[in-house]
Amino acid sequence: MPAAVTVAAVVVTHDRLRQLRLTLRRLLAEEGLDRVLVVDNASRDETRAFLAGLDDARLSVLRLEENRGGAGGFEAGLREAARLCDPDWCLLLDDDARPLPGAIVAFRQAVAELDPDARGPGAVGALAAAVFTPSGEPCEMNRPSRNPFWHAGPFLRTILRGGRKGFHLPDAALDPAAAPAEIDVASFVGFFVSRAARQDAGLPDGGVFLYGDDVLYSLRLRRAGFRMRFLPQVRFEHDCATLGPGAAYRPLWKVYYHCRNGVGIARAAAGPMVFPAALLWYLVLWSRRARHYAPAERTVYRRLMWEGVRDGLLRRQGRNDRIHALADRLGQR
Repeated sequence: MPAAVTVAAVVVTHDRLRQLRLTLRRLLAEEGLDRVLVVDNASRDETRAFLAGLDDARLSVLRLEENRGGAGGFEAGLREAARLCDPDWCLLLDDDARPLPGAIVAFRQAVAELDPDARGPGAVGALAAAVFTPSGEPCEMNRPSRNPFWHAGPFLRTILRGGRKGFHLPDAALDPAAAPAEIDVASFVGFFVSRAARQDAGLPDGGVFLYGDDVLYSLRLRRAGFRMRFLPQVRFEHDCATLGPGAAYRPLWKVYYHCRNGVGIARAAAGPMVFPAALLWYLVLWSRRARHYAPAERTVYRRLMWEGVRDGLLRRQGRNDRIHALADRLGQR
């Protein structure tokens, strides 16, 4: 097994001890991980005591005193990983995501010839794994993609097909025997970022709080001149319960962050000239998604959607406590 590079995993967790137990068991059993850093995002359950009871030289814990969301957790985690060991590659993943057996070895083999400090034309700054549900189906929320506003082919396919299939990688690309593919966007589940990319593009924007931080960070890496590559032989599992049937967010308050940060994604992906048209397309998709909620929830969904759009246009960031209070009042936690 190639062992020249150092790989550190950054796991962000908040009040999901059952999932964290499974993920850490898998990570610490994987050959090839040099360090595992858990960012405890102000958990209120037994996470703190559980982590204090673990004894593994590779494990470090960063406890945050307030919940900064996934985005704030990854921002703090990458900064701490650089301070602890400055690894060649950082692996980002949620507490409900974990590598399938052999994933880290496959990653090391794939990057054996890559320089984690490379910059300039042709430098690969990030790599993404193939992500599946526990039942073995492709995890749609983690399917890598091209930015349709940067490439004529994906743009035309998106217009003709009317949705994600136009710019997301097809199932054939997820076959472990398929060739690596060039991409523009990947999720923070099996997302490996090089030292050079971290230094040049900076850290994820913690102000995003929740949702879209991975898309925005991917686009920033690409704009900084780094290539992104999808590795189908590196395989992860995501036991995610956020999306219900029809891509309905649960709990419902997450709709606000999805739409607020989606405005920023449309702005970053399309650029200032095309942004109005891109946002209109997003609004059509978000409005149609209301049909996947129960009739009693649709009014709440639309209110959260429009408040998110407004705050996105105003470039507001961070945790919106008013939205969480509204969800409490409406029984939609």
